[in-house]
Amino acid sequence: MEYVLLVISVILIILTLLQGGKSDGASGAITGSSKMNIFARTKERGSELIVSRLTLVMGILFFFVALLVKYFF
Repeated sequence: MEYVLLVISVILIILTLLQGGKSDGASGAITGSSKMNIFARTKERGSELIVSRLTLVMGILFFFVALLVKYFF
């Protein structure tokens, strides 16, 4: 079961790195960019939407598998 958790965590890391930035990041925070609202609603379309939803699903799956490993194995 630990191997399943390891595979899920690697997939989750890869999916997180694949996501595009929604703000200017640290450089925008330092320079005071006008697009500094990181909570702004942006429409995800196409592959961005798929990667975002897969990241959400894998994060939830990681949480439950981690609980299973902790309490049952």
